[in-house]
Amino acid sequence: MKKNILVISTSPRQGSNSEALADAFIQGAREAGNQVEKITLRHKTIGFCTGCLACVRTRRCVIQDDARAIAQAMLTADAVAFATPVYYYGMSGQMKTLLDRCNPLYSADYAFRDIYLLCAAAEEGEHTADGTVTGLQGWIDCFEKARLAGTVFAGGVTAPGEIQGHPAVRKAYDMGKNT
Repeated sequence: MKKNILVISTSPRQGSNSEALADAFIQGAREAGNQVEKITLRHKTIGFCTGCLACVRTRRCVIQDDARAIAQAMLTADAVAFATPVYYYGMSGQMKTLLDRCNPLYSADYAFRDIYLLCAAAEEGEHTADGTVTGLQGWIDCFEKARLAGTVFAGGVTAPGEIQGHPAVRKAYDMGKNT
């Protein structure tokens, strides 16, 4: 069954290693016959949540910036994949800010069920991505119909493009292909 998949690349860096994972995931998902949209946050304007909670009543954020359209794209996606660099053992600030701004989805009839995490870091340690996974899982836990369906981590990659040939690229492709 063909799925509507949204891939959100959160790295502020052009040609980033996490974006390479996103692109591999997209290639696999498209080859499997899915409809895929990619949103890159690099040039988007996304303000911080003010905590006003107006979105709980209206199902839309009062802040008029790019987060509104991204949340709308998430609402109708069957699956969402987030690609992020790991900064200080957590997700990028851009990703966290977007997740906070997706509060209007909480009470909406969202379509997404499967959430994927694609992340890359200079650090290679076994637990490098644990904080990133925990942060995303905390967001997912607020959406009872959603689940963390898969994670790919590429450690030991710093400079843009350094991920070429890393086994995580193939894992991201395979995960997209099997979405």
